[in-house]
Amino acid sequence: MNISQIITIAPDIQSGEPVFTHTRVPVKNLFDYLKAGDTLEAFLYDFPSVRKEQVVELLTFFENFFQLSVNSHDNHFA
Repeated sequence: MNISQIITIAPDIQSGEPVFTHTRVPVKNLFDYLKAGDTLEAFLYDFPSVRKEQVVELLTFFENFFQLSVNSHDNHFA
């Protein structure tokens, strides 16, 4: 799954705020739920238009992004 299948950023949808593709649910809502201690299941229950696969892929994307950043940073100072 590529990032455009996970999130959409368009000026005519939620004023350009990143949303889960094919929804009007801001990605920020997921992080707000997780920061508040809510479960992924609670988020998906409250936002049924978001698919679990989208959330898992988004989290995996950012995990890989940060892993690459850390590895790049380590190699730069090695």
